[in-house]
Amino acid sequence: MNNQKTPQTPDSNVKRLDQSDLALAVRSFLSTLDVNGESRLPQRAYLAVRHAIRHLQLPPGQTVLEREMAEILGMSRTPVRESLVRLETEGWVRLIPRRGFIVAPLVANDLQQIYEVVEALDGVAGRLATSRATHEELNQLEHLIEEQEKALELNDLLTWTDLDDQFHNYIVDLAQNQRLRGIVDSQSDQLYRARLYTIGLRPKPTLSVIEHKAILAVMRAGEPEAVRTMLQSHRYRARKEILKALRSMPPLPEEKR
Repeated sequence: MNNQKTPQTPDSNVKRLDQSDLALAVRSFLSTLDVNGESRLPQRAYLAVRHAIRHLQLPPGQTVLEREMAEILGMSRTPVRESLVRLETEGWVRLIPRRGFIVAPLVANDLQQIYEVVEALDGVAGRLATSRATHEELNQLEHLIEEQEKALELNDLLTWTDLDDQFHNYIVDLAQNQRLRGIVDSQSDQLYRARLYTIGLRPKPTLSVIEHKAILAVMRAGEPEAVRTMLQSHRYRARKEILKALRSMPPLPEEKR
């Protein structure tokens, strides 16, 4: 039996939207909002569509029809349109004349700017976390690394990408700085989407696990400045891989000029 999970490839982005798969994913996400008590329809629509874009269930370049999304979300078109307008202001979708809303493509130059910000902030987070994290919290980072290794052994790149995201986000949590958390959150979802989108076009992330282990070892040693440098270097290497992969892809029609 083949346990390998393969992320969606860029070639599949131009295919017709599979409403059944999207509906299952969206309804599963909506159930988490039910648990959390979120009942406002525009907010539910916004969170569900953003989640689908983040996880490539709505891939770059995909047309997002208000009627289809309203049916999937089980609500009228008005809150769906409100959510799409909000997502447009945040850069998640674009409004194309005579076509409607599409999922914004991943543009290498935009991502480079985001990475330049996140590299610096990750370094700050690592420096602060080294001084503030408890032994038990560092053990949780170690557990995430162990789970990453298991995912790579199974060639489960989707799970690895999620665990990689958890590792970096947990370090930001350990920094115990809400302003830093807010700035990182405003950018990190686009980076997650880029990592997921390009994972099949980049080397197997064995080196990332090695670097995560080294970062944790230096955190345990109590060397905050060294952790800052290592995290920035780690993000910089990942940035180069992702931008190289993106620039090797043929542009989507809306990216052409």
